[in-house]
Amino acid sequence: MRLLQLKDDGEFSLIEFVGDTIPRYAILSHTWGADNEELTFKDLVKGTGKSKAGYKKIRFCGTRAANDGLQFSWVDTCCIDKSNSTELQEAINSMFYWYHKAAKCYVYLSDVSIGGSIKNNHFLQQRWKPTFRESKWFTRGWTLQELIAPASVEFFSIEGERLGNKKSLEQTLHEITGIALQALQGRPLSHFSVDERMLWAARRQTKREEDAAYSLLGIFDIHMPLIYGEGRQKALNRLQKEIEDNNLIKLPIAKGASFDSHMEEHNAKCLANTRVELLHHIMEWSKDRNGKPIFWLNGMAGTGKSTIARTVAELFANKCQLGASFFFKKGEGDRGNATRFFTTIARDLAVYIPGIIPSIRKAINANASIFEKTLKDQFKQLILQPLTQASHALSHSLKFVVIIDALDECEREEDVRVILQLLARTKDVGPISLRVFVTSRPELPIRLGFKQMSDGTYQDLILHEVSREIVERDIALFLEHTLGKIREQRSLSSDWPSKEQVQILVQMATPLFIFADTACRYIGDTRDNPQKRLDIMLQYQKRKVSQLDRTYLPVLNQLFDDKEDEEDKERRISEFREIVGSIVVLESPLSIISLARLLGIPRVDISCRLDLLHSVLSIPVNEDMPVRLLHLSFRDFLLDPQKRKKSQFWVDERETHKRLAGKCLQLMSSPKGLRQNMCNLLRPGTLRSEIDKQAIANCLPPEVQYACRNWIYHLEQSKGRICDGDVVHTFLQKNFLYWLEAMSLIGEAPESIRMINSLQLPIDVSIF
Repeated sequence: MRLLQLKDDGEFSLIEFVGDTIPRYAILSHTWGADNEELTFKDLVKGTGKSKAGYKKIRFCGTRAANDGLQFSWVDTCCIDKSNSTELQEAINSMFYWYHKAAKCYVYLSDVSIGGSIKNNHFLQQRWKPTFRESKWFTRGWTLQELIAPASVEFFSIEGERLGNKKSLEQTLHEITGIALQALQGRPLSHFSVDERMLWAARRQTKREEDAAYSLLGIFDIHMPLIYGEGRQKALNRLQKEIEDNNLIKLPIAKGASFDSHMEEHNAKCLANTRVELLHHIMEWSKDRNGKPIFWLNGMAGTGKSTIARTVAELFANKCQLGASFFFKKGEGDRGNATRFFTTIARDLAVYIPGIIPSIRKAINANASIFEKTLKDQFKQLILQPLTQASHALSHSLKFVVIIDALDECEREEDVRVILQLLARTKDVGPISLRVFVTSRPELPIRLGFKQMSDGTYQDLILHEVSREIVERDIALFLEHTLGKIREQRSLSSDWPSKEQVQILVQMATPLFIFADTACRYIGDTRDNPQKRLDIMLQYQKRKVSQLDRTYLPVLNQLFDDKEDEEDKERRISEFREIVGSIVVLESPLSIISLARLLGIPRVDISCRLDLLHSVLSIPVNEDMPVRLLHLSFRDFLLDPQKRKKSQFWVDERETHKRLAGKCLQLMSSPKGLRQNMCNLLRPGTLRSEIDKQAIANCLPPEVQYACRNWIYHLEQSKGRICDGDVVHTFLQKNFLYWLEAMSLIGEAPESIRMINSLQLPIDVSIF
């Protein structure tokens, strides 16, 4: 690095420094004038150029640095020998680092004039601000790194009058540039997405068109060769590829598991002014340096744990402190088990802590099947070791929170205990502080998992033991708000609902927020009169039934007419169990169209049966979109073994799995199911990556893909067994190779091995 030194005689000299010998220095940020007016490296070497307009900036920088006790300064116009392409490449690739290491950065605004000294002159202090906002300096491509990289940035007018610094002007700078306040305040750029950083750079101008890309190298921590003459777009394309390669780690993830995924987008968060004390308690836990690394929020079904988890995740995301999130959900594919848990967490962490990417990439290169290894190996190689190694390179501490919701919905109890044991090991990772927020029901495997942790590892809060007064207040606020919206939408009288009616609903709901939510969905259904539905809901106050019965019976009882004959009623109940029973036990959700094809039931029949169930199921208008449970407690209600022979809505879980296993086999064996070379490939051995994804989707529609992935799952859950000559045996004899081909096409070849092995497990009853 070459630095300017202002000598005692007022002349400048250039001194070259290497490595650790570089002294403290000031650096200049400015808007370039015409090339022939800027002082160059050659001018300084020859001792010429003092008559150039740009010399004034050099003199200003050197003098200001001396006043601040700095002997050296750096200015891009004259400290780089631009005739030396190697030196120019090194300089531009090092630019962000040089600005970052500068003791002072002086921004010289040649188009901002104040016409005098602003000291003690209020008029002049105000006059410069409009021209400051319009300064050409803010439109430069290079301004982005010159403003963000240095810790100390000071702004000066053309007269050399100090206007303020990055701290005093941060709100104005944020408004002018669109750069996040946290970035201006020094938060690492890795905390901001690539898209957000690209947005800061939008519409900026550079003298040389390729510099539109080269000026962003430091913003994305990229090093790449400069090719002047390649043009703006090619340079940006190369930069984009470098960014992708730098951030690329091919980790399989659980689709929809992150709190901000599209699948979670429309799920509720805490209403304003509710859960105030609880949210404050959680935020204080995250700030407490001596706090325990794990916070366990547990509560029985329907107490609002997931709503709180989504709210907490959003709060931490807004503070740039959310490291990762995983929202378990039974019946949602990989979200219902731990198979992709640690790979999803690792992928999220890599976004905010890019320093772990090289270690993760190294682990993948060393063992391409790491994703299929034990949870312990995945955690160690994809999370713990990368965090430990990244922490060695950090000069400052980082604090992140990982949100894990509904851990009780993880399929295998053994996995739950392993996850808890491993998460406890993240508390000592040097300057990287990881806090873990977990929600779950207080199921035995989870209680045992926490009990096995060492003292001081976690703190818990039991949601259903929160003061009844606080819960009633929050539920009342929710009901008043939601019923108020229904009143406005349906143009009901201003006194509906009455205070007495709301209070009765509050008493019926407490402590279950899911009751309040389901009741409002039921009452607000546009297919009926909300006043009538509220009256029906209130009738259940006097019945001696459980809270889940009070929650779901009003919705389900409307499916039947008291006047219909027993034969019709039995037919409707049977259809309900087949359709809704299938929906609640599916391994992953299907659309109405796919469900109709899998079950062999007309699509119109399924739509009609679901038409009155919008209070308990998410049923999209587009019948190609999946039908989902709104809350797992509806599944619990239908499958509860204690309701056998007591409730007409009871669904036999094992029998439903048995029926679904048979439907999967039947669909795969049908003429529209599996066959040799189902994608009509031109030659054997074609790589899957070479096959058009849409071609695979056309040949293997969602219901066929579901059957391929899950027929053995349903067989296992039914507790059935395979017998010589039965439909399973017949399917394997006729279609086994076709099934393997299909599994390969949909990217599930490794999973097919596990599925085949599971068929050998001991079983006890005949299935077909």
